[in-house]
Amino acid sequence: MTENTETNQHASAAVERYLDGFNKRDANIMADGFNFPHVRLAKGQFVSIPDAQTFINTQAQVTELLRAEGWDHMTKESMSIVQSGPGKVHLAVHMVRRNSSGQPIHDFNSLWIVTELEDHWGVQFRSSFLTSSAATLANLSK
Repeated sequence: MTENTETNQHASAAVERYLDGFNKRDANIMADGFNFPHVRLAKGQFVSIPDAQTFINTQAQVTELLRAEGWDHMTKESMSIVQSGPGKVHLAVHMVRRNSSGQPIHDFNSLWIVTELEDHWGVQFRSSFLTSSAATLANLSK
């Protein structure tokens, strides 16, 4: 598979956009970092989010779950490209959710698949080892 620097930069930028929105708890920024339908596999649960508005509608509940765990912010410990080709990049991402003192609450690895759809780069699939209550987008997992 051919590695394309521009493709990889677009994919990395989509992840960074999502993470910026996550730490700001800005659902619109987070949604802009995704492509839909968006799929998440975590805690043995498979969640499919059909569109941006459905995702945005879950975020107040996710924020409550994060705060109940003592969450303050998330750091990206590492991100590396596993595979890259036209219109799609697979990334191995290591994240840590932290409390206000910077202590880890959840330390986990994920595989993120970033795609280009209609000239928009966004994360379309995440498979994560996260065990947080907020891992599966709150009410969508019920």
